[in-house]
Parts: sequence; structure tokens; C-alpha cells
Amino acid sequence: MRVVLLSGGSGKRLWPLSNDIRSKIYLRLLPDGDGGVESMIQRISKQLEAAGLLKSAYIMTHKSQAEITRNHIGDRIPLLTETYKRGTFTAIAMAASYFHSELGMPLNETICVIPADAYVEADFFNALREMPAALAESGAELALIGTQPTYPSQQYGYIVPKKTKGSDEDRFIPIEQFVEKPDQRLAKRLIRKRAMWNCGVFAFSLQFMLEALQARGFPTDYKEWHALYEHLPEISFDHEVVEKTSRAIVLPYAGIWDDLGNWNTLTSHMESTIIGPGHMTDSSEQTHLINELSCPVHIIDVPNVIVAASADGILVAHKDKSSLIKERLGAILPRPMYEEKAWGRVSVLHHARSERVEVVTRKLEIERDRHTKYMMHIKHTKLWTVASGEGQFLCNGKLRRIETGDVLHIASGTRYGVKASEALVIIENDIGGSPSEEDEISLAETWESALGYEGGKRSEP
Repeated sequence: MRVVLLSGGSGKRLWPLSNDIRSKIYLRLLPDGDGGVESMIQRISKQLEAAGLLKSAYIMTHKSQAEITRNHIGDRIPLLTETYKRGTFTAIAMAASYFHSELGMPLNETICVIPADAYVEADFFNALREMPAALAESGAELALIGTQPTYPSQQYGYIVPKKTKGSDEDRFIPIEQFVEKPDQRLAKRLIRKRAMWNCGVFAFSLQFMLEALQARGFPTDYKEWHALYEHLPEISFDHEVVEKTSRAIVLPYAGIWDDLGNWNTLTSHMESTIIGPGHMTDSSEQTHLINELSCPVHIIDVPNVIVAASADGILVAHKDKSSLIKERLGAILPRPMYEEKAWGRVSVLHHARSERVEVVTRKLEIERDRHTKYMMHIKHTKLWTVASGEGQFLCNGKLRRIETGDVLHIASGTRYGVKASEALVIIENDIGGSPSEEDEISLAETWESALGYEGGKRSEP
């Protein structure tokens, strides 16, 4: 069995901590068991390892989130990246085409897709391991995991089993119907029919997915999917495959399951009510403060609210109404003021624009023994001031030591990269505008390949 973690999201429901690049799975807010905090993707990676499934796992994410994913989990799980966000069907199809045409996996290989933001217990992964056998025994084409609803939610999909009466110990049950986010009245009726919440987990054979692609006129080759991606509409796996599959089963899961997609749910799993500089009075019951800014926030006699502050903005909302921020933000979020990279963090300090030039000032924080890519920019010029730390600076094949107080001029067309021997803080003036993916050309991903680049190991871009 191969496990595919679906990672993505628009970053609106948990704004301002989440954004288009740092979606909710990257927020370090959950207790890690050792007195610290961890992100959702770090938590589920640890659970996969404990269940013996980590070596079978892959992450499907957008290319803009590749670096932040590496920041959180390193190289423990292979990444598959989308060039455009085109929905769960296209993401899953792309993963299946990779397994087929790039890895040559057998057609009877079970593919299990799970959301990276699922908050579950260890027993959940026992249910995952059961899915290949359940598919084989039942003769079903598709297997899902469902959990008992605790209230008539309008935010989740429901799975209605065919067998309304039977043993609670049934390993799997045939599915009669799927209902996506019903109103409260219908949700109550569904619960009376023993419907379950859909946990967003799908298991199927590789052959089933390839046949589904062929029936819809889509390619089964990974490289062809890459070429096609830009022109595809956004397609949901639920609507395109799940609701159209007659032979489907559900495996009941009785443990904890939460979709941490709103502040009410997320804060219920946090150990501390205050993260970051600030203070709350005892009369502010059920209030949570998460402050990523350097200035303190004081909350006096304000119960049941979320106060979240980051470089992207400040949110103060009653927890029950906090999800309305998604509507307020509109269709497109502004460019993030804070990003996490594989090597550390980037914060935007200042942004100025005139008729002739645009200048963005950033703080780059490069962790010890981490390094940037070896890269070049076509249009942008950079001026770096080393505020603290030391490291190695590779520029057009020449290596030099840098330390606190050094000033570096990086003209457009310059090949460069940096590695921190001690934690580096660099103030960057980017002249010419905010770097875009079209402007940045990656020449080498590892430091070793960067050092060997000028020796002819790679061709010029």
C-alpha cells in the first residue's frame, strides 16, 4: 500500500497565521508531547512512522509549498508537486500517474489518500492498514473511512451505509449514498440512519484509478499530466469519482477525528491559551491569543474570542464567527509577508514602489548548517547586509566566508547561494520587485551540487 498525504488549502480560514503558502497544516500550535509545539504535518508524519507506514508515504502539494514542507519534515517523505492548484481529483490522478509511469508499480497496488490536516488517534492508522484487505474481501472498487458524528454538522460530508442495522463490530459496510455538507435538518435525519462523517480518506487499486482516467480521456503518463495541468478545471475527487462509484465500502473508525479547519476546533487541541508575547485576565475564559509579532497584546475581560496576530494582519473574532474571515478576505490573498523555507524564514519588513523601481526589504533567517539553493535572478538586484552570524557565500563559482557586518552586492544574472555555519540573519534589499518564480532560476538544490556546478556537472540555464 502507498499512502498519499494531500496538502494544500487557500490559507483563509485560519488567517492571519495561515496564508497562500503557509496553510493550516504548517502552523506549529499542537502539543508535541515533550512540552513543545508541532504542526499538523509534523504530527501526522510521526503517527505514520509509529504505524510503520512512513516509508510508504508521499506528499502531494503545490510547488509553492515544497520548501515549507521540507522545513517541517525534512527529506523523510518524498514530495510530488503540482504546478497549479486544480482540486483533489487532479492531484490524486497525478500521483497515480507517477506511481504508474515513473515508478512502475503493479496495477493491484493499493493507493490510500488521506488529508494532511486530519487530527486522529493511533487507531486510525490501524484502519488504514485494513483497507487493502477490505477491498479484496468485499470486491469493492473504493474504500473510505467514516466516523460517528457527535452533532449534526453542516461542515462535513456524510456516508450513508446500506445496512442500517447490524453489528458495530463490522469491519466494513457497503455504502448506499454520499451527502455533501447537508443543512442541519437533513444532517439530523442522516444521523438517525446511522450515517457517518466522511473522514476524507480514499483507498483504491492503481488499476481502478488508471481506468477512471482513461474513461474520462485523461492521460496515465506523469509527464503528460504536467503538460496538461495548466489547462485543467478545478475538479473534486468526491464529485468526479466517489459519488459515481457504485461498489464502495466504508470502514468505521471509533476514535477521535477532527478537521482542524477553524479556530474553535484548533484551539480545543492547544495546551496553552497564550502563544507569543501578551497577557490575558482570568475573566477572559475560553479566549486564545496567538501572537507572532514582537509587540505584546493584552486582553482584558474578553471571553471566547480568538486573537491572532502575524505580519500578514491581526484578527479579533468571536470563535463561533471566526470562519467569516474567509468571506471578508475575498478570492485572492495578498502576497504573504512571512514565509518558511527549507532553510529558515523570510519576513517582509518594507515595501516601496515608484514609477521606475520597486524595492522590497526582507529579513532572511538561515538556520545553522542549512543552505539556500544555488540560483540566479534575471531582473532583480539584491543588496545583502549580514546582521548576525557567519557562513559561506558562493558567487559565480567563488567561495568566501561571510560574517556580521559584511555587505554583498548581487547583480542580476549572478549565480549565488549561502550556507550558514552559525545561524545567519541577513537584511535583503531586493531592487526590481518581489521575486517571482519566473524570475528565479534554480541551478542546484544541494550544497554539494552547488559547489560542483561550476565544474561542469550541470549545464548553464
